[in-house]
Amino acid sequence: MHHINIEGRYRYLETSGQGETVVLLHGLFGALSNFEQIIERMGSKYRVVVPLLPIYDLPLKETSIRGLLRYITDFIKYKDYKDIHIMGNSLGGHIALMYALSKQSGIRSLILTGSSGLFENAFGKSFPKRSNYEFIKKKTESTFYDPKVATKDLVDEVYKTVNDRNKGLRIVMTAKSAVRSNLEKNLHRIKVPTLLVWGKNDKITPLFVGKRFNQLIKNSKLVSFEKCGHAPMMEKPNLFTKVMAEFIDQVSVKKSSKDFSEHWS
Repeated sequence: MHHINIEGRYRYLETSGQGETVVLLHGLFGALSNFEQIIERMGSKYRVVVPLLPIYDLPLKETSIRGLLRYITDFIKYKDYKDIHIMGNSLGGHIALMYALSKQSGIRSLILTGSSGLFENAFGKSFPKRSNYEFIKKKTESTFYDPKVATKDLVDEVYKTVNDRNKGLRIVMTAKSAVRSNLEKNLHRIKVPTLLVWGKNDKITPLFVGKRFNQLIKNSKLVSFEKCGHAPMMEKPNLFTKVMAEFIDQVSVKKSSKDFSEHWS
């Protein structure tokens, strides 16, 4: 059980590692459990930070991807984190991209996995079958290559969330704002070393999305995993953590981030 720090409006986990600061951003239905293996395997070496996104707590007029970006920007400033490595999955990747575009000088590297920001297939604009448990179960299972990763606890949590009137509304509002926030025309501005980790069987942000990010972000490297869906850090935790840690270590020892992709091994 991980300890959640509460400071004012911020709720977050922070490990005791004294190394590089690594900020992890979860997706629309995400939580700490999404990053369990990263926390366990990297937390003693790196300072791993997982802010809990206030998707259901922001004022209604601020419930959007830009509202979440402002929250993360304020949080990182409040904690005075410097030279961070920022990683995001799905919606969290979208927020990480937007943060990188606005605060690039404070970032050492960017890590995206199954990120939105270009294209995504999700639940859609509403939840017409939200009271249908089997529908929610199948949708949750489709996040992964192996449906067994979608445990009953995970399905129950998603089902409970989408059937909460307040939460359901905020999910739709946030998802629609993310679709409107297409970043394609701005991605060429990202210069920091960027790692793209994609599941070859991702049905939500298919592999072609990762390839397009790779084309648009010059200083980037795409790694794809076999038999893996939208959440590689959950479905292939050992491989994901290994690739991520190697990337961070390589970035950390380079005196310059220029043309990082050319000397990636």
